[in-house]
Amino acid sequence: MFVMELTYTAPVERVEPLMEAHVAWLDGLYEEGVFIASGRKKPRDGGIILAVGDDRAGIEKIAATDPFVVGAVCTYRITEFIATKTAPELAPYRQQPSS
Repeated sequence: MFVMELTYTAPVERVEPLMEAHVAWLDGLYEEGVFIASGRKKPRDGGIILAVGDDRAGIEKIAATDPFVVGAVCTYRITEFIATKTAPELAPYRQQPSS
């Protein structure tokens, strides 16, 4: 599982015009089953996405297609973790650590 933390590198006034395209991008990745949660950070200086994927390189490629990245208004910090414990609703995403 991956935590994708995006941080705005431009004022929110430059982010807003790209919001519709960003939300459509999110929606597509929810439909594909890659994203399982997302939202704005508070204070509003970026956002967080929880993603599932086979490897970090694949998630990095996905991040590079975000309209916010293409529009040069944010950067991503991607953290991979092994979700060994979850709420019951997230049980399908539980992972076992490799030895």
